[in-house]
Amino acid sequence: MPPRRQSQKPGLSAELLAWYDVHRRVLPWRAPRGQRADPYRVWLSEIMLQQTTVQAVAAYYRKFLERWPTVRDLAAAPQDDVLAAWAGLGYYARARNLHAAAKLVASQMGGKFPVTAATLRELPGVGGYTAGAIAAIVHDERQAAMDANAERVIARLYAVETPMPKAKPELHAHCMALVPARSGDFAQALMDLGSAICTPKRPACENCPWQAQCLARKRGIQEQLPVKAPKMVRPLKRGVAFVVTDTSGAVLLRKRPDKGLLAAMLEPPLGPWEENFPSAAKAMQQAPFAAYWKKRVGLVRHGFTHFELEIEVYAAALAKRPKTAGQWVAPEKLRDVALPTVMRKIVELGLDEGGPLFTAKPRQEKKRQTTISARKR
Repeated sequence: MPPRRQSQKPGLSAELLAWYDVHRRVLPWRAPRGQRADPYRVWLSEIMLQQTTVQAVAAYYRKFLERWPTVRDLAAAPQDDVLAAWAGLGYYARARNLHAAAKLVASQMGGKFPVTAATLRELPGVGGYTAGAIAAIVHDERQAAMDANAERVIARLYAVETPMPKAKPELHAHCMALVPARSGDFAQALMDLGSAICTPKRPACENCPWQAQCLARKRGIQEQLPVKAPKMVRPLKRGVAFVVTDTSGAVLLRKRPDKGLLAAMLEPPLGPWEENFPSAAKAMQQAPFAAYWKKRVGLVRHGFTHFELEIEVYAAALAKRPKTAGQWVAPEKLRDVALPTVMRKIVELGLDEGGPLFTAKPRQEKKRQTTISARKR
């Protein structure tokens, strides 16, 4: 289905920009009205926002910017420090690509980001949407920056009933036909409209600047769009982890391989992930060394993109550190190392703290936590 020409809807872009000029969100990476956006700040925010909410990103963004205010500062940082600062934000390949891109910009591009969407895509971790968003917001390049919010808005505006992700080219074509000279503001306006008004459930259509032209609203199908493809059933993997402490309370952690899932992040010693949990005897064979291992009550659950994971946790307290690979991390330093969310939950259950291990203040009361669930990021 070919997109409608912009001339058929001459007021759509102007109406949205007028709404945006009044209702635009104040975000830490968004330039004040009338000022040109900083490409480093926009790039950093867009990488962080991939598959993550604004609410989750804001604190991480401020921390990164305070620690590494320029792309050269970020490029000069050790990768382990970048991964540690990213820990908890999820999808850790983004952090590795972020660091690689910073090094590329600093060393080969004189510290200046590319100015077009096409050249921005040469940076590690920058795909079509991210390149278009940066080029539009920073340089007003005519790009349709289609994040999930924008796709939802356009799908409803034109009542596109093609299931996702097959609908993406059609939605992109519709959006491109609307992009005005203020393409950066238009891109951010679509994001804001989808976030605040054209929400996935119960959209506030009465407050939308496009309510009169929205074909989905006229048909009463706005909450049914965009049409999602059927969810694939993710396989379930199971395994065991071993949380060991020394007399000071330090925890043994190991570094994962530099490639693959959770690459270069830290973890406690783990057994293989298989279809079923190992028996107690087999779990002891998977332990990193002989010790008095005590199985904790409960388990850790975590959802990855392509599978679900359940981990049983064994814990041991040693009077003497064994000769084994890894590093011993003091309990007060656990918040500062590159532990992904699932591994933090494993350590928490292993230490049997029964509550937030990585809080700034110690808990006054300790209760045994029997089940810990790790949310997918």
